[in-house]
Amino acid sequence: MVKLTKTEIIEHIVKRLKTRKSKAVIYAIIIFLIACAFAYRFYAVSSENNFEVFNIIRNNAQNGTPVQVLDMEKTDGVLLEPLTIKNNRGYITGARLSSFKSGQKIGDCRVVSVSHNIDLDTGMHVVKTSGCKDGLQYAENIKKGFYVPVSALHGNAVFIAENGVAQYREVIIENRDSNNALIKSGINVGDVVILSNVQNGEKIKTEK
Repeated sequence: MVKLTKTEIIEHIVKRLKTRKSKAVIYAIIIFLIACAFAYRFYAVSSENNFEVFNIIRNNAQNGTPVQVLDMEKTDGVLLEPLTIKNNRGYITGARLSSFKSGQKIGDCRVVSVSHNIDLDTGMHVVKTSGCKDGLQYAENIKKGFYVPVSALHGNAVFIAENGVAQYREVIIENRDSNNALIKSGINVGDVVILSNVQNGEKIKTEK
């Protein structure tokens, strides 16, 4: 048996590839690979077209913007009124006079009296306390009514959920502190106040 060199083997292979039959086989393989590539690309494009990308704006428009809400009912709530005390005396303006009364709790101490006459030295009303430490304290105003977080207020209005739509409604605020507001009128038992940021007439989906 004659042993061929590497050069002779390569020349033999090249010679075989130059035959008509070998060329036909090579062309067939190339066409098959090209066809497979086109088929895969067509499949990939079809899959992308069938895949629906989540769009939050479109979803909210169709199903409503998810919002946090609060069912309204009259409850016993507490609003905190700030008062700076020194030697068991505090001073308030006339606008805040109705927020303080005798016997009112201020933490572990209480209000003794509220002067309805203006103090001539300060031009303010004097609130006398008992057992209070010097510094900023908070008097407790306890009353039953409709309470909403101040974050739900839009000026003197709130948004009410009605039939899956946000409706703007003006209210009268009786009193408020840094966290909550006591609503005097404009809200009824069973109303659903929207706590999230919405626009008037916006379609919503309530989440309690």
